[in-house]
Amino acid sequence: MTIVATFRRLRSSLANSAGTVVFGMEDGTVSIFGLIFGVAATTANTATVLIAGASGAVAAAVSMMAGAYLDVETTRDAIDARRSLVQSDRALDAFAASLTDRFKAAGLTREQSAALTGAVRGNRTALGGLMLALQGEAETPLNPWEQALWMLLADFLAAAVPILPFVFAPIPQARIISGVVTIALLIGLGIGRARIAERDTLRTVLETVCIGIAAALAGVFVGVMIDRSFGG
Repeated sequence: MTIVATFRRLRSSLANSAGTVVFGMEDGTVSIFGLIFGVAATTANTATVLIAGASGAVAAAVSMMAGAYLDVETTRDAIDARRSLVQSDRALDAFAASLTDRFKAAGLTREQSAALTGAVRGNRTALGGLMLALQGEAETPLNPWEQALWMLLADFLAAAVPILPFVFAPIPQARIISGVVTIALLIGLGIGRARIAERDTLRTVLETVCIGIAAALAGVFVGVMIDRSFGG
């Protein structure tokens, strides 16, 4: 396989997994943002913050990867089961009998409905494909491994964003840098979510940023409460 072909395949895979990537990055960012700030609020030991952040990032990424795989695999199995069902003679005969009414309800004339019904009634493959299409079924189910690996990569890379400032700066300065870069990433993810879902951009960005900030505040609150309770 040439480099160009490999690049095209990766680009196609990324396009098919855009929703998974954005969701994975949002989950990784928000969860580790809350964790890292909760730990950083109660210690001046950089190693402690990094251990907690890295451990949480790896665990979360693997968990999300498994969840993505199982979700897509379950969906694909359900699609296969429905396809097997619609290929049965009874289901196809019942669907064929309802075609004329379906076409008329869609606005076609009686003659057009009869012509289309006659064209597909004798072709079981075409009839099954039309039945799936009218049900809104995906022609090609997503690959569970492809979705799982993109989820792992997206979740882990996004989780690294709030952690990395603590590698290069003392904890007081790292808190500020981490907060700024994480909020910037959340803004970008909000824009991505808005484009994928065709939602209002400002509203989606505000929702995404507010969720991230709420996670950080919750992490700080829990960390401080535990530290006061057990820190002596």
